[in-house]
Amino acid sequence: MPTDSLNFGEALCGFPEQLAACHEAAGKIDASLLPQPGDYDHIVTLGMGGSGIAGNILQAVGTSTIPVPVTVLKHYRTPAFVGPRTLAFALSYSGDTEETLEMARGALAAGARLIAISSGGELARIATDAGMLHVPCPEGIAMPRLALGALVAPLFVVLFRMGIMPEAHAGLLRAQQQLATRRDQCRPSADEAQNPARELARKLDRTIPIIYGSGGLGGVAALRWKQSINENAKAPAFWNEYPELDHNEVSGWGQHGDVTRQVFTLIELRHGLEHARLEARAVATRELIEEALHQVLTVEAEGEGRIAQILDLIYIGDWTSYYAALANDVDPGPIDAIARLKAAIA
Repeated sequence: MPTDSLNFGEALCGFPEQLAACHEAAGKIDASLLPQPGDYDHIVTLGMGGSGIAGNILQAVGTSTIPVPVTVLKHYRTPAFVGPRTLAFALSYSGDTEETLEMARGALAAGARLIAISSGGELARIATDAGMLHVPCPEGIAMPRLALGALVAPLFVVLFRMGIMPEAHAGLLRAQQQLATRRDQCRPSADEAQNPARELARKLDRTIPIIYGSGGLGGVAALRWKQSINENAKAPAFWNEYPELDHNEVSGWGQHGDVTRQVFTLIELRHGLEHARLEARAVATRELIEEALHQVLTVEAEGEGRIAQILDLIYIGDWTSYYAALANDVDPGPIDAIARLKAAIA
């Protein structure tokens, strides 16, 4: 029996409830602590890895309604445009991610309004000492990549309650329903023949996935798939998004076809909110490059609305990476390479 030392599969099963509980908790934040929307010209998110991707999700979902730019920052230094009219969300489940702490300090020094979302750590102290809002995440989540609901929900709810993300509340409710449906399809106790994530992992086998997402929603989901396969299955993976990849990467599937067709599986992430031109691009691109690939697999998002569809694509990717790990006798929980890297630079 493959090892799952940190009960990763059990934790994945709890994602819909995690999102729902943190949605409800964020709705109880004292309204007097929330920023006034007219005080800010732009929003930045500060975060790395499994915490920072909440900012990418906000950016992709919010393009339809948020009236100010949203910039996702994953660096050490805070850019010069951050200042008193910046609303900055610092995202770190542990609260101790060094890059996020550095950016948070930089944002405060520049006069930005900071909202910290973490389970505690140094980030909570920095925010509290500066008189800024800290939104606590539930403790006891084994790893940041399993805390996505705890980071996304307060980010969206704060902006909903500020009046600048009007679709967020209803969108989160629809997402919770869709994630529960997807969980029932993908959980280990589900019928193997009807489990889409287990079947995707079986087809992927030991080939290397290239994940292409359609538009902003699909692109962020593709990024998360890549991260999940790296961390959970401990395997290489790559990603890109339409339409950008049609202006460069499409040219790379040429002279090495005799090698790439043995190695690479293309996974296309599609959703019902794509720009009309993206369907034609995906079909034409596939016809150009399919001969140089081992196979092409397509995953269609389900659910109603932008939040539900992006989180559904992400969730099935997390499950697929889990089954890919187990199929290769890999423990999906521990990430020893990252632990060793942190120790090396401490």
